[in-house]
Amino acid sequence: MIAIIIDEMRYETFCSCSCLYIFLFCTGSYVYILSLARNSHYESFLAVDDTSKSQFPAGSAEENSKMTLITQLRISMYESALSLNSYPNIYGAKYSGIIDRGAYTKPSDHLLCKFKKSVKVKTVLPKFEPFKVNGFGKLLKSENILQKQHFNSCAIVSSSGALLGSNMGQEIDSHDFVVRFNNAPTESYEQDVGTKTSLRIVNSQVVAHPVYEFLVSSMFENVSLLVWDPSNYTAALETWYNNPDIDFFNDFFEKRRTCPYQDMHLLHPRTLWRLWDFIQGHSPVNIHPNPPSSGFLGLLLMLEHCNIVKMYEYVPSTRVTSRCHYYDNIEEIGCTTGEWHPLAAEKLLALAMSIASDEEVFEKGFLKIKGFNKLDCKS
Repeated sequence: MIAIIIDEMRYETFCSCSCLYIFLFCTGSYVYILSLARNSHYESFLAVDDTSKSQFPAGSAEENSKMTLITQLRISMYESALSLNSYPNIYGAKYSGIIDRGAYTKPSDHLLCKFKKSVKVKTVLPKFEPFKVNGFGKLLKSENILQKQHFNSCAIVSSSGALLGSNMGQEIDSHDFVVRFNNAPTESYEQDVGTKTSLRIVNSQVVAHPVYEFLVSSMFENVSLLVWDPSNYTAALETWYNNPDIDFFNDFFEKRRTCPYQDMHLLHPRTLWRLWDFIQGHSPVNIHPNPPSSGFLGLLLMLEHCNIVKMYEYVPSTRVTSRCHYYDNIEEIGCTTGEWHPLAAEKLLALAMSIASDEEVFEKGFLKIKGFNKLDCKS
């Protein structure tokens, strides 16, 4: 048992010999202490995170639910940081920029302006090598995804199990543009997730693995598609083409041949790493050297093309569950906090960007984030 006195109040916590962090609640704010005696490249620090200042009544079930979720995300983020020395950096990711350790305390517009200036979604175009010379360039779209298109309201629908019982389907369908991910279905789940799909963001595993039936499933027809596969952090396109993370190019270009008029794009892998750079540059600790999730990629894309973006159950509401997806029975808390993607850091950053109320985020289940064109980033 460890006792800590802050502002004449006593806090007690159980901590094993391997426990290097202590999380505390103090006067309505979320106060955290991270002791990293075994990791000398970090400094111990004490900070207050504005994203956890509650609009709910003190001691209420709603406040407790919110604080429990933020605690869970924080713990996951710091545990991830502590394990970095033993974690393989298979993509060679190495951030060399300035890090804003207090980003979560900044106004949402400040974060969004930095986001806007830091990274843009780019797709692979016909003129890019090696596609220009190997003949595949003629199968690529000649314009960047959603070029010259803009929408008023956009919905990003996560695949979270927390969507079950949300009754958000009608609201989701009311948006001008709706983004879904991978093989997340709408059939049989219409009441909770809606029916409208404007774009699917699909990772290379879904493209290449036969179980997903990418070439024949109606789920991937009559809808815009953005396919991504991670490269090495510094790899040129030719290096990536010759050694993709997943062997997906044959299936990707086969669909381009058979569906030449479908709006289907290939993400430039450098976009993923510039997105990772932004997350790392605005995280209080170092994050795992793996690409960001499709959800955070979708957020960047929609912020470029929408006046307002709502993300449904990206940051889980009081319906949070260990169930990974609303459409299957797989249970793993890592689906929420992240075991491969830097999900915890992504979600805390997205929460800091949101202008939604606590009720909207933690009871109704959505973030609300202003599009880039609604910002005044001159100052």
